[in-house]
Amino acid sequence: MAGVRENQGQLVFGLDIGTRSIVGTVGYQASDGFHVLAQKTREHETRAMLDGQIHDISKVGETISVVKRLLEEKLSKNLNEVCIAAAGRVLRTVTTHVEKDFESEQEVTDEDIYNLSMQGVEQAYEEFQRTDKSDIKFYCVGYTPMHYYMNGYQIGNLEGHKAKTIAVDLIATFLPDDVVDGLYKSVEHAGMHVANLTLEPIAAIQVAIPEKFRLLNLALVDVGAGTSDISITREGAIVAYGMIPIAGDSLTDVIVQRCLVDFAMAEHIKRSLIKQDKIEYTDIMGLPQTIDKKEVLDFLDPTIEEMTTLVSEEIKRLNGDKPVSAVFVVGGGGMVPGYTEKLSKKLGILKERVAIRGEDVMQNIIFEDEEAIKDSLMVTPIGICLSYYAQSNNFIFVEFNEKRLKLYDNGRLSVSDAAIQMSFANEDLFPKRGAAITYTINGKSRISRGTVGESAVITINGDPADLYSQIRSGDIITVKASTQGEDAHVELGSLPELSSPLHIVVNGKQFDIPRTADVNGNKENAYYVIKDGDNIKVRNFYTVEEIGQMLDLPVGGDIKVNDTAAVPSTKVYEDFTLELDLNAPVKAEGLSYKDLPEDDGIRAVRPEPEKTGNETEGTEGAQDAAASEDKANETAELHVTVNEQPITLSGKNDYVFVDVFDYIDFNLNAGGGKAIVTKVNGKSAGYMQPLSEGDVLEIYWNE
Repeated sequence: MAGVRENQGQLVFGLDIGTRSIVGTVGYQASDGFHVLAQKTREHETRAMLDGQIHDISKVGETISVVKRLLEEKLSKNLNEVCIAAAGRVLRTVTTHVEKDFESEQEVTDEDIYNLSMQGVEQAYEEFQRTDKSDIKFYCVGYTPMHYYMNGYQIGNLEGHKAKTIAVDLIATFLPDDVVDGLYKSVEHAGMHVANLTLEPIAAIQVAIPEKFRLLNLALVDVGAGTSDISITREGAIVAYGMIPIAGDSLTDVIVQRCLVDFAMAEHIKRSLIKQDKIEYTDIMGLPQTIDKKEVLDFLDPTIEEMTTLVSEEIKRLNGDKPVSAVFVVGGGGMVPGYTEKLSKKLGILKERVAIRGEDVMQNIIFEDEEAIKDSLMVTPIGICLSYYAQSNNFIFVEFNEKRLKLYDNGRLSVSDAAIQMSFANEDLFPKRGAAITYTINGKSRISRGTVGESAVITINGDPADLYSQIRSGDIITVKASTQGEDAHVELGSLPELSSPLHIVVNGKQFDIPRTADVNGNKENAYYVIKDGDNIKVRNFYTVEEIGQMLDLPVGGDIKVNDTAAVPSTKVYEDFTLELDLNAPVKAEGLSYKDLPEDDGIRAVRPEPEKTGNETEGTEGAQDAAASEDKANETAELHVTVNEQPITLSGKNDYVFVDVFDYIDFNLNAGGGKAIVTKVNGKSAGYMQPLSEGDVLEIYWNE
């Protein structure tokens, strides 16, 4: 009895999960061919599969477990990974061409060829998604390189050659998610992991049509129980795949009805047609019966006609609406007498050119298991093992934000691949910037952008990761969506155009007066929040009247601007000099809000700390401003009460009324044209009135 030996090569476990039976084959590849160490077969006890589709995952999983256990007992080895194949139910194919340029001419390695093929598979998948209009989710379950190219010329094998450009024509096959998912779950139910997934016709052709025959225009038909899978070769490559959802079970169903037997007995009758002229069976009434082979074939004839008609039409469609030169048939359904003859007639080729392939195509298969079957039923199971060496095609399962996710494994899967497959919003992966605002200032457009939020927080199995971290089967991935930053928030006073004050000399004393701006034609204070679309115009002047109001100086009598007679409406610009008659009467009534300067402007008015030596006696505000220069630079705190709230002023030596605006929340835009009232200890006060410890201040709109 064959067993596992040291240094014999990596064992491959291939599992053919068919509609009627499950065949497990274990072997290894050597220089003289593929060695079959063990093979076991079990039929489904119930119709857990129909037309190549798993209907009862647990039942199929239990049958897989039986096959697995029998092989493990025979080999004295645990089998944890398995290669499987999917039937071509609802099969779709995409043919694509992909190229890869190297920076300079270099020797092509096996890895280069693999990466080229994976690039082709990914490109085919993208092309398929663009053209697929169904709501069904498809997965790539197999691919076959048709032609390789080196520097633009076709070549049989790229490996070892020096090339600047390599390319491949590749055919990729796609099946619905439910087909693939059912296979994986059944294997997992049996406690195994899928090492490779291929398509049944791809697997069958590995054995049935060696590469040396693929120069010919041939068709391979794998007639299983539920599906008839088809592949076409031409010019040294596999050029097309197809499927017909009618096969051996269709014949069995006819026998069930005509002979009044259960499905298992009908299968017995169908298989006996190959070797027996008279077939004995027991019907559902328990009565023994005998039927002639000819009688069975007569009532099966219409179904065989239908099967071969559909298969021949699909072969012609895949082959450019013309018949192939020859057809190889594998699988149990094709062994029914009359099948190959009818197929040859439908195709219009000699009957000798449609033949069943079995032991005759297994010259490179070494059967160390003497119990192994060597007929056409075993072509696909052995081909599944050989496909493991021909291509690495697998799916992995991960958990993404507590949801199970299946991914096609191209060997380079990362968190970003899982996020895309999960339709995780791309904008939730990267930091989001808050809304921007666009506005004009002095006729020029400007954009202020929002702040940038936090990146997505990603972990794999609890460990920190990023979008490019590699993932493996079983990983638990969590992605916490990125956050959005704050929307752009720009206050008028923060604009660079308003950052530097206007320098104006009043009565020989220099004052720094902040610039002001109109927004959409309206004067706004420094705390105005700019909105999208605002039109801002910076004012580079004050009128004489505005300066007088700001400094609590009289605007009457003789007025001079730059030593020239002026009036209250005269504009005063940067570095202008203004002379006011301090003996002119001061307006006693409250000021209207529309006459007030910006609040920030009021607070920013500060006399220079140096003495000019030519100060003029004047009002209380002007005298205090001048006197402050004689005081020490030390700072002191001052405690006052503003609108019944205690306030502590700090950072200066002396304080005036306007300083309190730095410590209170008072919106100077809220007056609606009403006058503002300012008082100290119950008496009206100007903005430049000095403050003393314990003063009680009031600020409110005049009702």
